Amino acid sequence: MAALSPWQAHFVQLARYNVWATQQLLAAIEPVNEFDYRRDLRLFFKSIHGTLNHLLVGEHMLWQRRFARGESPKLELDMEVEPERDRLAQALKGGAKVWEPLIASWPAERFDGKLNYTTTRGQAMSLPFAATLAHVFNHGTHHRGQISAALTMLGQPAPELDLVFFLQQTA
Repeated sequence: MAALSPWQAHFVQLARYNVWATQQLLAAIEPVNEFDYRRDLRLFFKSIHGTLNHLLVGEHMLWQRRFARGESPKLELDMEVEPERDRLAQALKGGAKVWEPLIASWPAERFDGKLNYTTTRGQAMSLPFAATLAHVFNHGTHHRGQISAALTMLGQPAPELDLVFFLQQTA
């Protein structure tokens, strides 16, 4: 296998962090009782369950398709696509694992180009490829941080969800 370009190596590292952080997040919320898992905790998508569904829709069902095929499925960012907790966790784990091989498959010059896709309303879009990919990973980090704060509020702090913790483990 050929060596990765600097952009590929950077984004493969982010993809690996995304897999790790997804696993850590799901382990941290496992002991949360069903009431606290589904109640309005004043997160952007109200509950832990709602926020996890948003991550599934945004990162995996919407942006992966945009990066892989240039298309946007008709989805609402706040929709509940998976009502069952265990199946939602499995879908998040599976979706996170797709990014690394996808990133490694792209030619190095693609990172300096544009991401071209069509929105759900049929509008053609062209965004800076690398910046948009970085946004996708930052988005997941943001929402995992919200859930981490909710866990702290519930008396179950999870400092292992922090990006700094991950970087210390991989140094």
